[in-house]
Amino acid sequence: MARNGPDDTTRRDTSEVAAVEGLLAYAHTRRRRSRARVRGVREAVERSRALAGLDPLTHTPLLVRALRALARVLLGRGQPDEALPHALEAVALARPLGGPALVMCLATLTETYEALHRYSEAAAAAREAEAAAEPPP
Repeated sequence: MARNGPDDTTRRDTSEVAAVEGLLAYAHTRRRRSRARVRGVREAVERSRALAGLDPLTHTPLLVRALRALARVLLGRGQPDEALPHALEAVALARPLGGPALVMCLATLTETYEALHRYSEAAAAAREAEAAAEPPP
């Protein structure tokens, strides 16, 4: 494991965060429609959800990334109905964070709505993403 700083070994959850990061990275090396890819990302969501339960301020962005990854994997498998709850949860968790995380989650939600042929909701999510991407005046 690569160390990012001198205090990494004293943090209790460092290895669990690394495990989630590894699961997400490994999922991208698997075939697009493989079950192993879905299992790996689901495990990453479960582990990051546990971490976010312990320390929400630190680990919610990781949970958002894992949820978004799961939604994207399910979309790639042609399962937008299963991807929708994960995309919605990712957006709900990313709203307080704002910034690029929110924009990316809204883009995934837009894609999910389009795959479900819910075009008015897709357009609303796209408008929100566009507004979130604009720098404040």
